[in-house]
Amino acid sequence: MHIVVAGLNYRTAPVSIREKFAFAQGELPLALQELKSTKCVMECVIVGTCNRTELYVAVDTQNMCAHHLRTFIEKWFKVPKEQFSEHLYIYENQAAINHLFRVTSGLDSMILGETQILGQVRDAFFLAQEHKTTGVLFNTLFKQAVTMAKRAHTDTGINENPVSVSYAAVELGKRIFGSYENKKVLIIGAGKMSELTAKHLTASGANKVTVVNRTLGRAQELAERFRGVASTMDKLMLHLEEADIVISSTGSTGYVLTAEMVSSVLQRRRSRPLFMIDIAVPRDLDPRLGDMPNVYLYDIDNLQSIVSAHLEERQKAAVKIEEMIQAEIVAFEQWSKTLGIAPVIQALQAKASAIHEETMDSLMNKLPELDERELKVIRKLTKSIVNQMLRDPIVRIKEMAAERNGDEAVDLFAKIFALEEQLEGQKRAEQEQRQREAEAAQERMKDELLAKVRSSNAPSEAWAKA
Repeated sequence: MHIVVAGLNYRTAPVSIREKFAFAQGELPLALQELKSTKCVMECVIVGTCNRTELYVAVDTQNMCAHHLRTFIEKWFKVPKEQFSEHLYIYENQAAINHLFRVTSGLDSMILGETQILGQVRDAFFLAQEHKTTGVLFNTLFKQAVTMAKRAHTDTGINENPVSVSYAAVELGKRIFGSYENKKVLIIGAGKMSELTAKHLTASGANKVTVVNRTLGRAQELAERFRGVASTMDKLMLHLEEADIVISSTGSTGYVLTAEMVSSVLQRRRSRPLFMIDIAVPRDLDPRLGDMPNVYLYDIDNLQSIVSAHLEERQKAAVKIEEMIQAEIVAFEQWSKTLGIAPVIQALQAKASAIHEETMDSLMNKLPELDERELKVIRKLTKSIVNQMLRDPIVRIKEMAAERNGDEAVDLFAKIFALEEQLEGQKRAEQEQRQREAEAAQERMKDELLAKVRSSNAPSEAWAKA
């Protein structure tokens, strides 16, 4: 099998493009099943963050794989290929494996060495496992990538200096205002990014923090942790009137604040400057806000220019991690080569077993006078002969498979022992099994979607019956 990754990230696409390709959290299970059913895809994992959307797939053939992935993206997001092809990167095999290790360890992040991406990749892998879109190859690769990233962070200390998107947002505000003392900070959203932002704000001296969220309970939980005030979205405009700094990070699919909404508030603020940072993808804050008087708007792409103070040490640590990654790639490739030999060994053992059984049947027909004990002894001895004959060839082909031209050695081994028919039968059986699993998964998804629809319609149906 071949490993391929296709994606867009902050380097290849601005936020205005990336936000069109953000998977809604509730859609990921269905997206995984849809991707798994794509032609040539055997295993898959989807990694989606504010800075990247990536499709990791294991395919049985590289031919047309890039085309199939582009078609999946086009159909799922309903965006023509022409609008995203120039922003899309596709890496194959060793380049794809190297990319995954760099992403997981934080070397491909906007903030070099940030650790949040490790948890996001791990969660994406667990979700794929839960919905049975991974197999032996990705189960090993992603576990290895996560384990290596943890060790890299510990051994190099690359994440010791607090540099992250939320940290950069807070640093940007500090540069503009000098200090957060007596400044009223409004945080919109109460998720992980908001929590990190609140943490950095309080560490920087902010003591007037208001957290606004759709769910009051979550807002209260976050606000209490940092001695702030909690509120709900219906009071957002009231808090906006008093705020000096607004940092927004919600999961909304549309703008939380539009230019029209803020326009009336600005009149009551009497020319007081309003500093706004949007760290959400898709964006929470209408880009037109940046054109309004006394409003200073920054989105997630603007934060790249903030990170500088701790980058030098992180870059030194990154060199060490790159060396660790190369060693991990070698180890994975050696393992994957031996994995490829498994079907050939199984085919050889199956063929030898069939020949042994045919021989025993022939022996019993020619010597019907043999009793059960004699047959048992003969069966055991002849089976031992077969196993001893196979032992050395199996050991040697395992060794050869891990070498540079391992694929050629495996093909030659299969031809020498005439295993083509057995291998083809195995391949057909695996394809049939995958087809059954895909159909079962689609049925489960249909049932889940139907259950959700029925659940959402339950109140209206009950009202109609009443």
